[in-house]
Amino acid sequence: MRRRLLAVLTALIGTAVLLLALPLADSYARGRTEHLLLQRRADGVRFAELADRIRTDADRRELDAELTRYVQLYGAAVTVVDTAGHTVGRAGPAPGGAAARQAEDRALTGRSTEALPTVLPWGPDTVVLAEPVGQDERVGGAVLLTVPTGAARHDVLVRWTLIAAGAVTAFGAAALVAAGIARWLLRPVHELDRAVATMAGGRFEPHTAADTGPPELRRLRRHFDGMAAAVGESLRRQRDFVADASHQLRNPLATLVLQLENTEPHVEPGPGRQAHALALDEADRLAELLDGLLALARLEAAAAPVEEHDVSAAVAERLAAWAPVFEAGGLELTADVTPGLRARTLPDAAGRILDALLDNAGKFVPPGADVRVTVAAAPDGAATVRVRDTGPGVPPDQLPLLLRRFARSPEHQNVPGTGLGLAIADELARACGGSLTVAPSLPHGLTVEFRLPAP
Repeated sequence: MRRRLLAVLTALIGTAVLLLALPLADSYARGRTEHLLLQRRADGVRFAELADRIRTDADRRELDAELTRYVQLYGAAVTVVDTAGHTVGRAGPAPGGAAARQAEDRALTGRSTEALPTVLPWGPDTVVLAEPVGQDERVGGAVLLTVPTGAARHDVLVRWTLIAAGAVTAFGAAALVAAGIARWLLRPVHELDRAVATMAGGRFEPHTAADTGPPELRRLRRHFDGMAAAVGESLRRQRDFVADASHQLRNPLATLVLQLENTEPHVEPGPGRQAHALALDEADRLAELLDGLLALARLEAAAAPVEEHDVSAAVAERLAAWAPVFEAGGLELTADVTPGLRARTLPDAAGRILDALLDNAGKFVPPGADVRVTVAAAPDGAATVRVRDTGPGVPPDQLPLLLRRFARSPEHQNVPGTGLGLAIADELARACGGSLTVAPSLPHGLTVEFRLPAP
């Protein structure tokens, strides 16, 4: 946005500088041309007066002498002609070209040259002007001056150089001012952008810095700070409530379980003993549910830094811990781990996520199936951990439900669990800046993959 704003401001400034500099340069060139015309017209009038007074040979010799001195002094060429176009006197080369003929014809009708081609640094090299000899019906000839424009072109070049230097200086100063204004305007926007990114990471405290920028953006920033504080406080209270409720319910639940276990010897065999066992199972399930809620609350409230960790070592450690469990359940657990793979994660995040995935596989994959864990580097450098099983899998329409809290497939309602395992793993992966996805395996089974960002 800053680049676009600077591009617009720079274009406007450049246009304004050009609109000022170009007319100024053109005006000076026209003025210098007009000055040249006035200077040389005075000389042409003087020669016309001398030509009009020619009566004798002495007068003619005086005119020739004046023309010669003038050419030697100014480097111009002067030609005097009569009404028939015959040369009366000349010093320097004779003028030629359409411009000279037009000026001569105009002078023979009693009119002086009123305008010259605008003198520019690249030309013309010479200009021709003419003055009539005599006045009105007494016009007896014309004086043609071929004037070099070297001095005028040099003056125009120098002035144009100064104008260009001034324009560049003004443009540079204005561009610096525009950059400062753009920075002043966009600083609150950048701060808000960083604050929103921080909020997306789960931290809702006010993030904006010094109170700078336009009044409208300052008000927006203050309102954003208030909103961030309010949302953060609301989420904090919600997490505290879940954590406190989960924690406080554990004690009466533990007491209830203890009482149920103490009453077991006093329950007669039969339907009462079966109901008592179901009550104990539900109490255990409720304890697992409270543990999951407490883990979620602690995870959402965690403020541990994301640092670089060895994912390969964490996966290898958890595989060694889970191997006896899978062996006892009749499952074959295999692994293909790329050694030394590192990623940016929360402390022990890779192991905790893998625990949830392996626990899920151990519950829902029937004996005799295979569970394979693969750890590899993605093309962007991220660490990818994939858990693939050859179990019955999940219907495609139920795959999006697996990452929701308390979601259970209808076919697995009787399997022990709370429906929070994959939800906690997904929350933990996102807290690390990664992701967790589920997909079907071919020909049957389920693949769960999580990615952790590259160091």
